[in-house]
Amino acid sequence: MPLALYDTWSRTLRPFTPLRPDYVGLYGCGPTVYDHAHIGNLRTYVFEDVLRRALVQNGYTVRHVVNITDVGHLVSDADDGEDKMEKGSRRTGESAWAIAERYTAAFQHDWRALNLLEPTIWCRATDHIAEQIDFIAELERNGYTYRTADGIYFDTARQDDYGYLARLDITGLQAGKRVAVGDKRRATDFALWKFSPPGSTRQMEWESPWGVGFPGWHIECSAMSAKYLGPWFDIHCGGEDHIAVHHSNEIAQTQARHGTRLANFWLHGHFLMLDAGKMAKSGGDFVRLQTLIERGVDPLAYRYLCLGAHYRSSLRFNMEALDAAQAALDRLRKVYRQWPEGGAPDAEAVARFNAEVDQDLNLPRALAVLWDVVRSDLPAATRRATLDCFDRVLGLRLADWREDVVTIPAGIALLATQRDGARAAKNWREADRLREQLRVEGWRVEDSAEGQVLRPLD
Repeated sequence: MPLALYDTWSRTLRPFTPLRPDYVGLYGCGPTVYDHAHIGNLRTYVFEDVLRRALVQNGYTVRHVVNITDVGHLVSDADDGEDKMEKGSRRTGESAWAIAERYTAAFQHDWRALNLLEPTIWCRATDHIAEQIDFIAELERNGYTYRTADGIYFDTARQDDYGYLARLDITGLQAGKRVAVGDKRRATDFALWKFSPPGSTRQMEWESPWGVGFPGWHIECSAMSAKYLGPWFDIHCGGEDHIAVHHSNEIAQTQARHGTRLANFWLHGHFLMLDAGKMAKSGGDFVRLQTLIERGVDPLAYRYLCLGAHYRSSLRFNMEALDAAQAALDRLRKVYRQWPEGGAPDAEAVARFNAEVDQDLNLPRALAVLWDVVRSDLPAATRRATLDCFDRVLGLRLADWREDVVTIPAGIALLATQRDGARAAKNWREADRLREQLRVEGWRVEDSAEGQVLRPLD
């Protein structure tokens, strides 16, 4: 079966065929670097990494572009409020430029900890101001812009199909919503260029044909994707929260300038859910990957957890589910290491696995094939070679794993025994307290089917 992907634009599962023979163009919306990424953000990048690996598995060369939003993303999708970078600067006491550098580095550290393939191109919004100004100027020449007291706006009334990606009910939206200064003509109109407030100087601002200011959030992706992939490329990815505003506006801009909807396929990952709802940085209550690492969780256990749910389904997150993912990964690593090298992969199992991956990245069913192989009576060397094939898509780095051999002090062993007893009694609060005490003593706990494993903190 050929690779088939669910396209948000058409709301259908479509066979994938590349637009050009030399590479597949893949664009993923990266983070706004005013704060750390949370694990809900990172779930989207795990899905995109699996997509890229699946494309490679199907024989394609991939040109993968990921942007870094370091200016222009306002706290409100209605184009009012302050720039998130300026807000982050005020929160930290550092310059907007400094926090952009710090949080970009932190994001890329998380990226590599999850074994995500390095993009072909990282591109920052602030490095492409000229391209964004050129794009806006072309939209102006084509008659798609108007000026208010606070900026240059895109006139969505010029497009009968505006918002088709999200199936927006335009007539049901409130028109004439107030912006910080001046009026938008329509609720769906959006900022292309925002003016710096009169009588003040922003940390991030540039000269433009319309006045000193900074670009709107959406224009960066239209400009940078066109620069590196062309105005009509294969696949554009992001989270489901991008559909209604950010991606709809990217499409509108590109249609107005180039006459395309930007990408042939639009793919969107769904939310990571907490008991209280979806995880969001704006609430200030979010879980970082580093938080999990400090609790003794291997970052690849979080990757395994993400693989266990289809990217178009919400994933419920809690520590019990993460512990189960860690246990499954530990078991997988140990049985893999017991098998000898030198075998050949089982062709039937590889075909079954690839068929599931090619059916819109159905990783839960692909993992079921993997465990069928683990439990099978195939020769051990064959099973190892078969899992090596699977891991090119799964990205769990099975071949790189080595079990640590450590000497555990008696006092630490006693705390671990007490924690094991608390878990057996389902006294999770006490178990967490003992885990934290072990962490303070310099040890992390990893739970597996064979019991808990202690490792010294790095």
